[in-house]
Amino acid sequence: MKTNETPFPQWMGLWLRLAAIYNVLWGASIVLFPNWQFELFGMDLPRYPGFWQCVGMIVGVYGLGYWWAARNPLIHWPIVAVGLIGKIFGPIGFLEAIITKKLPFIFGLNIIFNDLIWWPSFFLIMKAAYDNAKRKGEWP
Repeated sequence: MKTNETPFPQWMGLWLRLAAIYNVLWGASIVLFPNWQFELFGMDLPRYPGFWQCVGMIVGVYGLGYWWAARNPLIHWPIVAVGLIGKIFGPIGFLEAIITKKLPFIFGLNIIFNDLIWWPSFFLIMKAAYDNAKRKGEWP
């Protein structure tokens, strides 16, 4: 089936492209300049910046996936699902880091922009994908 055979609201593709651009830019900034956020927030620099750069690489790769999924989110919903799962677990991990005092609260700006602002659109895309698959008899 061609990706354009399942119509979807245009806002879905727009939001996924915005998420793609944001993720690629944020990820690239972390890969190229791994200390910038720590310096900005007045934190100790990471002992192993390569681990933080890996996070940047993963976020950037998610961005590529979102760009591809934007072609038709109702068909490429597994990419959106994986992204949504990450956007749910990120804040959970941050909450644990706040409770155990491993990170300062200001570092949560990452959670707001990397995760929380995308929840509504990703949830709505997943709901539409579920409804679409159920309607076609493709979902249990």
